[in-house]
Amino acid sequence: MPAELRRYGPVLLLLAIPALLPFGRSAELPLLVACALGIVAAWRDPELSRTPAFLLGTLLFHGYWLPELASATDALDTSRAWREVAVDLRFLPLSWFAIAALRPAGTVAFAWRGLAVIAAAFAADGVIQALTGHSVGGGAEGVDRLSGIFGADDLKLGPVLAVLAPAPLLVGWQRAGWRGFALAFALLLPVVLLAGARAGWIGLALAVVAVLWHRVGLRRAALAAGVCGLAALALAAASYGLSERFAERIDRSAAVLAGDVGGLDHALAGRLAIFDAAIAMGGDHPVNGVGVRSFREAYPEYASPGDKWVSAGGTAMHAHHLLLEVWSETGAIGLACWVLALLLGWRAWHTAGPAGRTAAAPAALALLVMLFPLNTHFAFYSSFWALLLFVLVALFVGALAHAAASEAKQA
Repeated sequence: MPAELRRYGPVLLLLAIPALLPFGRSAELPLLVACALGIVAAWRDPELSRTPAFLLGTLLFHGYWLPELASATDALDTSRAWREVAVDLRFLPLSWFAIAALRPAGTVAFAWRGLAVIAAAFAADGVIQALTGHSVGGGAEGVDRLSGIFGADDLKLGPVLAVLAPAPLLVGWQRAGWRGFALAFALLLPVVLLAGARAGWIGLALAVVAVLWHRVGLRRAALAAGVCGLAALALAAASYGLSERFAERIDRSAAVLAGDVGGLDHALAGRLAIFDAAIAMGGDHPVNGVGVRSFREAYPEYASPGDKWVSAGGTAMHAHHLLLEVWSETGAIGLACWVLALLLGWRAWHTAGPAGRTAAAPAALALLVMLFPLNTHFAFYSSFWALLLFVLVALFVGALAHAAASEAKQA
C-alpha cells in the first residue's frame, strides 16, 4: 500500500461521513467501517486506551448515550427508545478511530482541508441551483428556499453549511489571510441566506464571529464582523427584491418585530406550541423524560386544542431545541449528563494550550455553532444530526490528541 494512502486513507474514511450526509443512509457505511477499525485500534494498541484523548472521547460519548439509556426504561415508545439506545452504541469507537487516524504528521491539516472542500462543494452546488434552478439534489420546486445537494424534501442546506463554516473560513485564512477568509465567506453567505433557514443565518453569523475572535482577538473581530454584517445586509436587501421566496422568508422573520406572541409564533413557524409542550413533558417526567425519540408519541397529549400539527392529522416530531429536546425526552438526568459533557469538552479545549486550540479549532468552533442555545436545532437524537455531531467530536478529540503527542515529542 502506498505510504500516502496509508497516511491519509483513514482521514478520507472519516471525511466520507459528512460528505455522504446528503445521500440518505449511505453515510452509515464509512461510519461502521471507521468504528470497527476504532475497536481494532484500541485492541491492538493498549497505549491508545491510556491516553487522555481516549478517555475524553469515551466520556463525551457517554454524556450523549447515558441519558437515552436512562430514558428508555419507561419510555412512551419503549421499542423505539431501546432500538435507539442500541443503535447509538456505534458512535462510541469513532473518536478512538480518529485518534489513530490523526496521529501521523500532516493528517490534521489534511482533515481540515478536506472538510473545507466538502463545505465548498455543498455551497457551490447551492450557487449553481440559485443561478440555474438545478442541483445535484434536483430542483427546488415546491419549496420556498434553496435546497441544494440535500434535495427539496430535506431542507438542511443552510444549517449544515453554517456548522461546517469554520473549516473553510479557517482554512481560507491559513492559506491566504484576509483574502482567503473573504473568499470563503463570499461563497457561503449567499447560499446560507437563500437556503432560508434562520438557524443557518444565526449559525453562520456565529461562525464568522467565532473564527475572527479566534484569529485576531475581540477588538479586531468586532470590526471585521461588522464589515461582514454590512455585506450580509446588502446581499439580503438585493435578494429581497430579486427572490420572491427569499422575501417571504424575510417577511416571516420580521413578524417578530410586532412585539406580540402571535408575531413571534409566526416568525418561529408555529413552534411556540412545540416549545410549551416540551417544557410540560419534562415537568411531568422530570427524572428521565418521556423517553428518547418518544416526543412524537407524547405531543398530542400535551398539544393545545386546535393545535396546527395535531389538527392536520400528524404530530410534532421533536422539540426543535437542544435543551428542550434533552429535557422533554431524557429529563434532569439528560440535562446533567449533557452539561457535564460540555464542561469536559470546554476544559479539554481550555487546557490544550495554543497549539492544541489551533489544531482543534475547526471542530471546536463547528461544535459551538451546532450547540449554540440561542437558536433552533434539528433533533440531536436522530441519525442525521447525530452523525455530524459525532464526526465533529471525533475530529475534535483526534486533533487534540495529535497536538498533545506533537508537544510531547518536542519536550
